Amino acid sequence: MGKKNTALMFFKELPQNIFAGFVVSLVALPLALGLAIASEAPPLAGIIAAVVGGVVVAVFGGSHITISGPGNGLVIVLLAAITSLGGGDLYQGYLFTLAAIILSGGLLFLFGALRLGAMSEFFPASALQGMLAAIGVGILAKQFHVMLGLTSVSGDTIEQLMRIPDSLLLFLGFQPFAGIIGVISILFLFFYSRIRNPYFHLIPAPMWVVVGSIGVGYYYQLVLKEAVPIAPELLIKIPEKIISVLPRPNFEKLLDLDFLGVVVSITLIAVIESLLSIKAVDKLDLKKRRSNVNKDLRALGLASIVSGFLGGLNVVTVIARSSVNANNGGTNRSANFFHAIFLVLFVVLLGDQIQRIPLTALAAILVFTGYKLASPENLVRIYKIGPEQALIFIITLVTTLFTSLVTGIAAGILSTFITHLFLRKSLYLFSLNLFKPNVLMYREEGTGNYYVSVKNFCSFLNFYRLKIKLDQIPESEHAIVDFSLCDFVDHTVMEGLHDYQRTFDRKNGLFETIGLDIHAAQTQHPFAVRKSLPINMLMGLKNSLTNRQKNLSDLAKQLSWNYLPKINSNPKGINGFLFFESKVINYSVNTLVHKKQKFSVFDLSYSEGAFITKEDLKGTFLLFKSPVALPVFVLDKEDFKTALYQWAGFNDINFKKHPDFSKRFHLSGHDHDKIKSLFRSDLIYFFESHPIFHIESNGKHLLIKGNNRLSGLQEIKIMITFAKDLVSLLKNQK
Repeated sequence: MGKKNTALMFFKELPQNIFAGFVVSLVALPLALGLAIASEAPPLAGIIAAVVGGVVVAVFGGSHITISGPGNGLVIVLLAAITSLGGGDLYQGYLFTLAAIILSGGLLFLFGALRLGAMSEFFPASALQGMLAAIGVGILAKQFHVMLGLTSVSGDTIEQLMRIPDSLLLFLGFQPFAGIIGVISILFLFFYSRIRNPYFHLIPAPMWVVVGSIGVGYYYQLVLKEAVPIAPELLIKIPEKIISVLPRPNFEKLLDLDFLGVVVSITLIAVIESLLSIKAVDKLDLKKRRSNVNKDLRALGLASIVSGFLGGLNVVTVIARSSVNANNGGTNRSANFFHAIFLVLFVVLLGDQIQRIPLTALAAILVFTGYKLASPENLVRIYKIGPEQALIFIITLVTTLFTSLVTGIAAGILSTFITHLFLRKSLYLFSLNLFKPNVLMYREEGTGNYYVSVKNFCSFLNFYRLKIKLDQIPESEHAIVDFSLCDFVDHTVMEGLHDYQRTFDRKNGLFETIGLDIHAAQTQHPFAVRKSLPINMLMGLKNSLTNRQKNLSDLAKQLSWNYLPKINSNPKGINGFLFFESKVINYSVNTLVHKKQKFSVFDLSYSEGAFITKEDLKGTFLLFKSPVALPVFVLDKEDFKTALYQWAGFNDINFKKHPDFSKRFHLSGHDHDKIKSLFRSDLIYFFESHPIFHIESNGKHLLIKGNNRLSGLQEIKIMITFAKDLVSLLKNQK
């Protein structure tokens, strides 16, 4: 049934993926030609890489909305290789470089086979956002001048940004008609969403831009009977000879150190650029899916091998074209495939029509894409998460703009590392738990819930270890992730947990995060960094509510109860129970109180043992006053731990008429006769037909305890229902 639904969804979304592939191909065509020319390779080499990448990665890849083809990050490496390996002969250098591309593809495939894609998890979320913004600024800076019809503006990103005012003043004097088309296109893209006509929105905005610009050319030709007043260099150009003799890669320098250095350089840049792009594009996916990066690396490696043998450049995942795909409705890998098919069709069949599209119109689409990636709203959103995250964002952005993508992300990682060290203020604990958090996962008996406990320190540097465990849990199940023993949880982890929650919600599963209620957050944002503080500091702290606390507050409203999220260092009414005789109560928190029936549910922190044997524990308890007088007793699950009750003088009370109950439960207390009088058949049947809790009576009150941990929302609901049903049953025994 799942495969059938997937197939139906694929065909349902096919039209929008065809269109997304079409728009991407319009962007990819000039970029592929330009990147090849910039690398001193034949223009067709870029087209080959885009076509091969689109087909191979679409079939064998593990991502969803990424687009593959020649990448910006490799232009300098390829240029150096082609100009140096051939000893001045560019064509021979190109053949040697093709051989290096093929070997690099093999290494890229090996990276995926060895499952080294986990390297992508070492990139912090705020740094990735900064990288995306830098890419957006780069796209905007480089294409803004082209949008105005000025193709001669050169320099790096900063220089091109500085020259934007001059271009705005001068474009009407150089290519006014082409520039006006670009300006109208960008204005249309910005105001497209404000047009309320639903029929108008049947055609996406970029399609209106493309169709409109082609229509202008035909209007001049068919109506005005004159050539469109756009310079030839501002129109898309397709090589006249599409099919030629394929070049043969030259492997003669296989053992040459310079050649091997080129192979290593291409591979490293390709891996880094692809992993960063995949992770960044996943954040643009409206369905919030996670890519299989190892599968994608294998596909990219295979595509690079095929492309190299056909005379094309190496194939990587490209962020700019991927963002265009995401912004134009691409939902699966078919968009990548169709972008390749359209490239072939455009070049072979529709050369005349494509050559009517002004580069200024396509540049407007890219400028709009760049603006969306680098929008100031992104910085505002990051700042709301935390000022330290905004600092990481800005450092990554600025460093990338002034240096390179690799240097920028390295600066982002370093700044995140330093920020975490500053926030934690403990070099020893920070270094001790930097890469290896203590993650325990098991499936609980009875409920079948998956319980994951994280201890000590969880950040972008070790989040992948937690993800390994979470990825093993079926998304249709109930997962509980406990951070009560974790001292520090960073922004990347909080955002990643949110993504898991959304994925589980879509699959009708349940993903709960517990244990963060006693952590301090610098802002009210749910993705803010969480760190534990001493209880005396938390007492007066106005902290933001976690998702669990918000859910508890909503539950209290539904039940007409009161909710008290504050810490209570001296909880009342629980010292008289056997369970706490050998334990020290630290504090209670997250208390739900029913005034009339005197129910109370609370999270409790307590300790047992002393000195080196001391252990801090947490659990969720329910306390209520019995409607009838009760004997003192303890009811628990029958297991080896109940032998402790024997040492305390509480022998197991069995019932001959109820052997199953006696086998499953350990019932103890001093007054056996009163206990047996209370435990009539209806009460025994009640316990047999409900989840097993630890239950104690001190004569007046009953204490119910769930698992040996904090309880999730659904578990608390079950506990409350259980207690209410028990109260009703006890009332009937009066």
